[in-house]
Amino acid sequence: MKRVFVNGYGSIGSRIAQFLADDKDIEVVGVGKYSPDDKVADAISRGFKVYVPKNKMDNFKNFRVAGSIEDAISNCDLVIDASPGGVGYTNKKTLYEPANARAIFQGGEKITGEKSVAQFIFNSRVNYEKAFDKQFIMQGSCNVTGMGRIIQPLKEKYGKRIKRLDATLLRRWADLEDSKTEIKDSIEWTRKPHHDDDVKSYMGADTPLFIRVFKVPTRQMHVHLMDIRFDGPAPSVSEITDLYKNEYGVATLYGVKGTKDIRDYAESIKFSFKDTNMIHIHADLTEVQDDVVKITYSDDQTGIVVPENHLLMQAMLFKRPRDDAFRHTEELFHMEEKKRALENHFRN
Repeated sequence: MKRVFVNGYGSIGSRIAQFLADDKDIEVVGVGKYSPDDKVADAISRGFKVYVPKNKMDNFKNFRVAGSIEDAISNCDLVIDASPGGVGYTNKKTLYEPANARAIFQGGEKITGEKSVAQFIFNSRVNYEKAFDKQFIMQGSCNVTGMGRIIQPLKEKYGKRIKRLDATLLRRWADLEDSKTEIKDSIEWTRKPHHDDDVKSYMGADTPLFIRVFKVPTRQMHVHLMDIRFDGPAPSVSEITDLYKNEYGVATLYGVKGTKDIRDYAESIKFSFKDTNMIHIHADLTEVQDDVVKITYSDDQTGIVVPENHLLMQAMLFKRPRDDAFRHTEELFHMEEKKRALENHFRN
């Protein structure tokens, strides 16, 4: 049995910790908290030991904490860093490197430049085995993860027939649980978004991908509009939808009016955290025009990276064969069952 410490208990950390608690191969050492807020009480009520910074112990005197974050790191086989974007690099330099600890970082960090946290970005659909024996790895963000699930099957089937991929990302403004972030009455855009370089870091620098990114005032998922230009006539819509029929974590849906429809259905049948943990291709918006296939899909934001973290953890800790790792992740997340439920509810 391996020991894992989840450093951070926000949108991602709380989800990861609760799924890991059901993993028979893992002992959750505990979770790290940096602020004495309601999340501390929530973690304790769920049976997790809470560890806090050594120099902030007095701030948590109203809670029953288990010790310092430094103690937890010294007593685990892997840290899953789920801290806010940018904090992971600080943790790497001040906590993980001095303790010679192994760690997974989340998508708010960097893999290039002075504040790089890792050697590469993980995507289970593309580079699972490359995670073996690495000390530090970054799990891609939700948007970056989702694009891998869409592009890799296209790349494997059509190869050099694909001349260009143009993607417009409509990003949600904040996560469902993030009550602190104000949802502005504005649509904003990102100059030089990281997503292009991040996807190419694991798909290959020669991937003909071009991305625009906008942030829209919602908490209900991301939506991607992707145009795939082919050398010659494009495949039919049915050929494209068939391509994703057996893809893990990709559901093909019809008749969806908006992202909240999916989230409301997920809540109605008791999906954990209202998450589907997957990509949803909106088949009735998929069309072909001459040499271009136009795909619209929604991305389950925070939820999509949680099973990815679980797959990455298995690669790093156990060097588990990819198919075995997917089977084990399925035992906890039941994504095939969720996919069937979604496709049966939103069908043509």
